[in-house]
Amino acid sequence: MNSTQDKQRTLLIVEDDLALQKQMRWAFDASETVVASDRESAIAQLRKHEPAVVTMDLGLPPAPDDVSEGFKLLREILTLAPDTEVIVLTGQHDRENAIKAVGLGAYDFFAKPFEPELLNLTIERAFRMHDLQRENARLAALEGSPLSGLLTRDPGMLKVCRTIEKLASASATVALLGESGTGKEILARGLHMRSARARERFVAINCAAIPDALLESELFGYEKGAFTGAVKQTLGKIETANGGTLFLDEIGDLPLALQAKLLRFLQERSIERIGGREEIPVDVRIVCATHRNLKAQIQAGVFREDLYYRLAEIVIEIPPLRERDGDATYLAHAFAQRFAKENGRRTPIFTDDALSAIEAHRWPGNVRELENCIKRAVIMADGECIAAEDLGLAAGDEDLSIFNLRQVREDAERAAVLKVIARTNGNIARAAEILGVSRPSLYDLLSRFGLKKENAS
Repeated sequence: MNSTQDKQRTLLIVEDDLALQKQMRWAFDASETVVASDRESAIAQLRKHEPAVVTMDLGLPPAPDDVSEGFKLLREILTLAPDTEVIVLTGQHDRENAIKAVGLGAYDFFAKPFEPELLNLTIERAFRMHDLQRENARLAALEGSPLSGLLTRDPGMLKVCRTIEKLASASATVALLGESGTGKEILARGLHMRSARARERFVAINCAAIPDALLESELFGYEKGAFTGAVKQTLGKIETANGGTLFLDEIGDLPLALQAKLLRFLQERSIERIGGREEIPVDVRIVCATHRNLKAQIQAGVFREDLYYRLAEIVIEIPPLRERDGDATYLAHAFAQRFAKENGRRTPIFTDDALSAIEAHRWPGNVRELENCIKRAVIMADGECIAAEDLGLAAGDEDLSIFNLRQVREDAERAAVLKVIARTNGNIARAAEILGVSRPSLYDLLSRFGLKKENAS
């Protein structure tokens, strides 16, 4: 292995059946494959080649009819190389152990005997997942960046992170829009820490958490004697953040009277303390956030349109957790590991109904709600497993057959054929060209899917 790219595409096959091992090497030759036939050789190959993906049989020597050696290897891989995606191969009727393996952290499972084409699709998906993991690791490696605290596998959320990185060096005012608990402050801190202002202060103020009567003095400061109780000169948050970044959280809750004063500051870049007469220049970058629909508030007359355009030079919309594919269960595993470590416990295993419940729940409080939910479950759990009832969630009744790759592929093919046939008005030659298949193959697909060919030409 001479390059990082090579390491990214390395597949480790752990299989004690030498004939099947050889067959798998031949079938998956799109990747650089290395093999092992037992736990010790697998660990040696893992350390040497750093494979991105591992396929492994649970039944390994010295007791191939027992799964204990396989589970021991799985735990070692997940400990030594947590970013490695593991695909577990099990017996045809061994669904219980397969689910247990996924609960421990395996990427997926396949029953033997398997179809090489279908397993290869899963391996390719695992490689892509590993690439996303590497992107997360890259974000985490950003020195001092709070983006390291943001865990995600969702392409949309990763795009948001890349946007934050691009904007960090700019001076534009940024508005972060998203539901409560989606990570707006983490992203705001990321902007600050990746900017030229990183050595200066990051000052945050929640506009919804401070009474209206006190918010003005919190933002702009006051002079001694400006009002009863003003016993000394006090700097406001804006002035405190001079040279750095001011994060105005829940800007949508800012009272109208203060909106006018904030607008003036944004225009003039100077403030006047309460009770003062001196204009004080302030050099600060403004980042704001809200869960409210600011345009709707403008229409309702509770938010100034001119202030909105001053604040929203660049708008970043943060997707809620329910729209982030795979993130709920991914984060649940990460939180469980963290809280188990903090409380001196073994990392619990999520039961199948717990994982289904996590995926099905809407999470109105987003990542913050999920984090609190997992923390409570880890602390209160009596055994080594966390079930749906431990989470306080309704058990999911998810049909796992929807993940059958053969059915997924067939449904996707049928949808594509239908769409292209409609778009080409039944022109078989043109449709076959678009779909990348021969005309006889397309006729076979039409026949298999029971589609009419009256309009074919």
